[in-house]
Amino acid sequence: MWRSGGLSGVLGVSALLLALNSISSDRAQAQGANSSQGQQQSGSDLNTLSQDQKQWVMAAKDYANTRFSSLDQINAGNVGHLQAAWSFSIGADRGQEAAPLVVDGTMYVVGPYFLPHPNQVFALDPTNGDLKWSYYPKPDPAAEGVACCDVVNRGLAYDNGKIFLATLDMNLVALDAKNGKELWHTSLGSINEGETITMAPLVVKGKILVGNSGGEMGVRGWLTAVDENTGKIVWRAYSTGPDKDVLIGQDFKPFYDWAKGQDLGVKSWPPDAWKIGGGTVWGWLQYDPSLNLIYYGTANAGPWNPDQRPGDNLWTTTIFARDADTGMANWADQLNPHDLWDYDEINESILLDLPINGQQRKVLVHIARSGFMYVIDRGTGEILSADAYETITNRKGSGVDLKTGRPIENAEMTPSVGKTIVGICPAAPGGKDWQPSAYSPRTKLIYVPHQHLCMDWKSSEVGYIAGTPYVGATVDMYAGPGGHRGEFMAWDPIGRKKVWWITEKLPVWSGTLVTAGDVAFYGTMDRWFKAVDAKSGKILWQFRAPSGIIGQPVTYMGSDGAQYLAILSGVGGWPGVVANAEVDPRVRNGALGFTGATQDLPVYTAAGSTLLVFALPPGQRGAAGPSQQPGAPGQQGAPPEQPQPNPSSNQPR
Repeated sequence: MWRSGGLSGVLGVSALLLALNSISSDRAQAQGANSSQGQQQSGSDLNTLSQDQKQWVMAAKDYANTRFSSLDQINAGNVGHLQAAWSFSIGADRGQEAAPLVVDGTMYVVGPYFLPHPNQVFALDPTNGDLKWSYYPKPDPAAEGVACCDVVNRGLAYDNGKIFLATLDMNLVALDAKNGKELWHTSLGSINEGETITMAPLVVKGKILVGNSGGEMGVRGWLTAVDENTGKIVWRAYSTGPDKDVLIGQDFKPFYDWAKGQDLGVKSWPPDAWKIGGGTVWGWLQYDPSLNLIYYGTANAGPWNPDQRPGDNLWTTTIFARDADTGMANWADQLNPHDLWDYDEINESILLDLPINGQQRKVLVHIARSGFMYVIDRGTGEILSADAYETITNRKGSGVDLKTGRPIENAEMTPSVGKTIVGICPAAPGGKDWQPSAYSPRTKLIYVPHQHLCMDWKSSEVGYIAGTPYVGATVDMYAGPGGHRGEFMAWDPIGRKKVWWITEKLPVWSGTLVTAGDVAFYGTMDRWFKAVDAKSGKILWQFRAPSGIIGQPVTYMGSDGAQYLAILSGVGGWPGVVANAEVDPRVRNGALGFTGATQDLPVYTAAGSTLLVFALPPGQRGAAGPSQQPGAPGQQGAPPEQPQPNPSSNQPR
């Protein structure tokens, strides 16, 4: 069923680059070339390797999920001179959400599930795009029909000379990083039950951590640890069910009293509903080596119709802290009890040390789907603050009771069968979905790509059939106040305020990168790849890509001494299925309601699958001259008014 391919990938400089900026061949003779790349010594720590700024060894750059690079050859003074260096066709015209990895002089990138070679892995020379090897699994073709919201893959994992691939059809594969030879593969679940895998795995202490998708298919969520050398499952922590399944034991010490009962993953559900109740783990994982704790969030409760599952529905929409060795839970915070609006909490948490009330605290900053920016003590689970970063209509007052850790809900926005609720903000994808943010220790700001959407909601009764949609709601999404549908913003986690923002006509579904050159990068669904001044938000450079961008930008240093910037272009994902002709744009409630918000997407882009790589020409590297601004001007928001530390309104503007 599985086999490795030779040099069969589609390689070459695309015709696009003949018409766009390109770097001349004298780049190869540039002075100051550095041929050495940091290499992981046998048995060395992956955390140490992630600190080598020449490389990008995990999807989030580091265990703290900062997506910050200390490289500064490309900086705010010269980023306007960026040029296309090379490109590569992935050959799979669906949503391209992956982050490339760059390790030991090789770039590794994975494509989405799309015939003829779904989830194909490519190993490339990071300086010129030459293909070293490719690997294509032959997963079950039925997996495409099971995936909820496009057949994306968010990236690979690496450790000790091995590349790890999670396929849509529930397999985890280990490859030899040098030649692409398959070392082992392990089946982790069944697409017949509605399960898939779309997340980027994370390796911690010799174990590959990976979770399942399928919260809209009646799936029971889990996080699994697999031995990186043997492929054997070490432990699995379910998101629902009895404590023994959730790996809750005597060391579980939640901060809030309501979370201290026994078997709450059963008692907070109707009989047996927890078995098909969701809580999948398809987003981002974090790890603190000093505490030996893994952090992650669980997804929505299922079905979407809350009338069918009275109770808090633990442990869905929950942030977990777990022991990295055993998987046993240390603490947990459920952010959306009895999930009413599909508010998965799979978004990234950025691990930071911040001054809180005059004391340095180890915290995680969680940019929640509910529209709140949470700051949580990552040792205890205490919620220290929760501030609105988006328009919010379904909460009252401050929105979160810090004494209990529970939300303060607006009863008028509570769905029930036979009732249409109008004007719920944010919409089901939240103020922000999976698309990851970045943090700069230089500016001390978090850079957040997000959507700006509201919705109307009507619940309905739904029956469960294994492997089929289990939703029970009709949703219609549309632009939030002001008429724009996306934003890119800078947030001050110490001052707890928005510093600047850029409005975008469409949802911003790409990831973010920020560098020591004080430049932040992101992409848009209408085909722009943008560089902005990390301090002011001024747009410094933008490049028109072949397709909309929903990928994750990364940067690295080539053996020729040039700093490179890489991003995948290829529209898709939940908001992009309209552009891939998967749904009729005239049906507003298609794609679980997202069609209403992106009906016009085909006007701006078509499907694509191109890896784009940029660098400065030799004469501009390290220069600090004035930035150029080629391309169409961006839409930059005016600096916002200073919000109160604890705003009485949940609408920041």
